[in-house]
Amino acid sequence: MAKTIKKMPARLQIPACAGMTKNVGEAKVPTAKALERAAKKEAKETDVQAIVNAYFISKGLSLEQIKEDAKQRKIIYSRHIRPAKQLLELAGSKEKALSALKQVAVWAISNKLDFSIETVLKKWLELSKLKPKEQVKKPFYEGNPMHYDERRQKYSVLVDGEWKEYCDKEEKIEWRVVDKK
Repeated sequence: MAKTIKKMPARLQIPACAGMTKNVGEAKVPTAKALERAAKKEAKETDVQAIVNAYFISKGLSLEQIKEDAKQRKIIYSRHIRPAKQLLELAGSKEKALSALKQVAVWAISNKLDFSIETVLKKWLELSKLKPKEQVKKPFYEGNPMHYDERRQKYSVLVDGEWKEYCDKEEKIEWRVVDKK
């Protein structure tokens, strides 16, 4: 009974290590377990990896930057695995976990707060109440702040510490985003 050994595809070839190969005649052939492990490594990212990567992307990093920083030990990727697993277990699915992470990220960034995956776990019960901070637009004219007087229904401009009536066109009013206090 002669067994024929087909050449393995290049993507499944793995280096020979102790306990990973069998001697078949003179050729070393990977065991079934070794092939399974190699196929799993090649598989797409897991749900936990997706959550950790989404966290770093929400922090403003690209996937290439994440990989490079992890190699240089700037990012300790493994530190975020446990909270990501907990979040996945709490949420029940990858999609729910990612949407919760996105919602907390938007809320934290708009409030100028730092956040981590643990923040999502802590805010889980309050997710429906988390709203991004409101952006308030205020009127300015030539860099000077303005105020709308509802009684007279006219704008006033603060020039050199003195309020003056605005008489120019409304198109010349510049609206700037100012943080709401």
